[in-house]
Amino acid sequence: MADTKQQFEKLSLEFSNLQTSLNELIEARSKLETQFQENKIVLTEFDTLNEDSKIFKLTGPVLLPQNYGEAKLNVKKRIEFIEDEIKRVESKIEQSQKNIESTRDKLLAIRSQISTPA
Repeated sequence: MADTKQQFEKLSLEFSNLQTSLNELIEARSKLETQFQENKIVLTEFDTLNEDSKIFKLTGPVLLPQNYGEAKLNVKKRIEFIEDEIKRVESKIEQSQKNIESTRDKLLAIRSQISTPA
């Protein structure tokens, strides 16, 4: 019986850690989505400009002039990178949810053993 309770406590701690990890992944996904939306807005702004427009990039406290084509390409690449990161985080979220489900099922099985006297 003591071994079962010990196993239950261990699984409870693991379950808690998995939930914390899932929350961190969801927060990361949210930040990536915000970055994605911001970059999409920048890309639509580029569509309203022409190739002769002056574009500046903030580097530290200084605004540096940048080529239109180069700036637009950088934004497109950043969007692709963010999309890949979102996919990666989403797959980690799915795996984490499966792990949580599995651990929860184990916890419920052990709890039923503890509450049912032998």
